[in-house]
Parts: sequence; C-alpha cells; structure tokens
Amino acid sequence: MAANADGALPDKAEALEKIDRSLNPESYVSYKKIVNIDTKGIKKEFVMYVGKLGADKVLGSFLAPKTEVGRATLRIGDNMWLYIPNVKKPVRITSLQSVTGGLFNNSDIMGLDYSDEYDCIDIKLADGKYELELKAKTGSVAYEKLIVVADTETYTPERIDCYTSSGMLVKSLHFKNIVEFEEGFKRPSVVETDSPLFKGAKSIMIYSQMKRVQLEESLFNINNMAKYQELR
Repeated sequence: MAANADGALPDKAEALEKIDRSLNPESYVSYKKIVNIDTKGIKKEFVMYVGKLGADKVLGSFLAPKTEVGRATLRIGDNMWLYIPNVKKPVRITSLQSVTGGLFNNSDIMGLDYSDEYDCIDIKLADGKYELELKAKTGSVAYEKLIVVADTETYTPERIDCYTSSGMLVKSLHFKNIVEFEEGFKRPSVVETDSPLFKGAKSIMIYSQMKRVQLEESLFNINNMAKYQELR
C-alpha cells in the first residue's frame, strides 16, 4: 500500500524488500534476450537461460548466438566467474565488466536482490512515486548509489539511476511493459538502459519467461558450470 493514512512513509528496509520481490521471486529460472545497440547503430543480440537461488546466487547459460553457446556464468555474492568451453577452468570476472558488451555490466546481467548489496538510507514521496536512495554496503558493488523510483502500490520500479562515489550518473534503467509471468506474479518484461557517457547507445533486456523454481544448491559451484547447458 502507499503512504499510511497519517502520511507516514513505509519502513525503508521493508520497502526495499518489496521492490526486490516485485522484480522476481527469491528463487526462479528465466529466459532473457539482451540487445546491445552501439553509438553507430550496430546491433548485437544474446539469449540466456538464468537461474537464481536465494538472495545471492545466480547462474547463466548462453543459448545464442552460436559463437557464445556453451559459455556460462556464475555469481555467488561478490564473486563472479565465466566458463568458456575448452578452457581448463572458469575465469574470474568483475561486476563492472560485461560478458555481453554494451551498457549492461555483469552486475546488471547477474543481478542479486538489491537488499543484498544496498541499504536504503532514505525514502520519500515525489510526484506520486516512492523515491528510495540506496547506498552500497561494500566497495565491491558496481554502483555506490542508486535512486529508485517505484510505484506506491506495487513497489515495481519505473526507473533506477546509478551513480559513482563522486556522484556522477553512470546509467539509468527504465522498466517497461508489465507482464504476468505466473499467476499472481507480474513484473516489467523489458528493461532498457541508457548512459550519458555513451550518447546514442542503448541496451535492452527482454524477459520471455520467469517461473518459481528451487534449483539444487550444488549447481552453484564452479565445478558444475560446464553442465549449465543441460538445465533447460
């Protein structure tokens, strides 16, 4: 619900948790397409199968294009790995790198619950929307500060602005086209991002499916990344 009848705003931590749950169940599997459009208008597309377990475990498997099939990603908390077929072992990657190029970094692609990485330090009502200010819990998080603009009834984000520690706006995420993926669970099926640092470039994440599934915890292990192609 929106602000209380007496004008009181919701608890900051509870509001952030509701934002997390408005975007995805705590554990799920999903298919998504990532479309990168560079400053010259050149487009490149990727399709991934993604699974999340709890607040801090995410795995991914590339289904397209052909050149990427067999590659896999794993995130456990702040730790991230990329598996490449015919390479002896998974390689470490960072949150600010991108396994697909484009404006989505690895933190965006392998997103955890926001409440796992950020504390909500302020919440206010602005133009009929909740506006939350989030501060990174550690220095390893991709963005130092997020400003989340969310619906007051559903807590679904409409926009998230991402800032560096110096206060520079790095990118904005725009959440669009709400779809009911399962009975009782709706979320934006499209996330678009743009950046003042790369004018004219755009990246789009399109979800085609999302369902509640409890994956085996043993899958979230670097020794099992070669098996992710078999999960679909």
